[in-house]
Amino acid sequence: MRALLIEDTLTSATLVSHQLRKIGIEPILARDGERGIELFKQERPDLILLDIIMPGMDGFEVARRIRQLEQAGEWTPIIFLTARTSDADLEKGISVGGDDYLIKPVSETVLAAKLKAMQRIAQMRYSLLVLTRKLDDANQELTRLSSLDGLTGIPNRRQFDDTLLREWRRSSRQRRPLSILLCDVDFFKQFNDGYGHQVGDECLKAVARTVQSVLRRPADLAARYGGEEFAVILPDTELTGAVQVAEAVRSSVEGLRITHRFSRGSGVVTVSVGVASTTPAPGETDSAGLLKRADDALYQAKQAGRNRIAAAPVTPAI
Repeated sequence: MRALLIEDTLTSATLVSHQLRKIGIEPILARDGERGIELFKQERPDLILLDIIMPGMDGFEVARRIRQLEQAGEWTPIIFLTARTSDADLEKGISVGGDDYLIKPVSETVLAAKLKAMQRIAQMRYSLLVLTRKLDDANQELTRLSSLDGLTGIPNRRQFDDTLLREWRRSSRQRRPLSILLCDVDFFKQFNDGYGHQVGDECLKAVARTVQSVLRRPADLAARYGGEEFAVILPDTELTGAVQVAEAVRSSVEGLRITHRFSRGSGVVTVSVGVASTTPAPGETDSAGLLKRADDALYQAKQAGRNRIAAAPVTPAI
């Protein structure tokens, strides 16, 4: 441990430094408050021993400033060493940030006992901080996992809904376009029944990776919408751009060449994609209409033969 000793009297500073070294603590000496504050910023000691009566800045003000310099979560024990014995001085010392108050001259035994107590408190506090950080990390990981689909590892319906709400509000505020893709794996029930659920799961994983790989912008989001359906949010994207992304998704999934002998289509796994785009009016809060038009477009794509895209007409901006 290292202790910052702020003491203007040479005799007292020499004595306390000797006592500190005897109990295994390395002293860092400052002869006035200003220098003490500078050394605190430079050295970040484990504890502080502080006189009250000093030229210029007194110990109360030094303690107050040190507490202001500490970052969130930091704590450095401050022990006042002083000849002042009044209850008012003790009360003030604690109120400005001190943790203990010892009357000089302090015996080596008392000083060692006080420092051990402070060290024990500091260690317990550090352990508590470590535990708190671990809990925070665990909570963040749980939050992250709760927003991901357990099978495919991409965002789940919950994250899709949250992101759509956020992007809808932003688009409404900024009068920017917003597009949605709804993708459905063609004849997936037949694939699952024919090849088994394990192979079906691997197929969904491959499709999810492929849909996600098509997206290029950080703001774009691909999510598992449910079952064999996937959804894509494309902020700041008009219908023409969304159709291009949809075609890239469709062709990329077909390009996987996953055999599907139970398909009534091309003999490989394919997807149908519905596209819808709008610019939400200011104050418009409901994105259900956009999702409904994307779902209707998806139905049209499937009715037209699957492995294709269909786009809903753009709603006029208000």
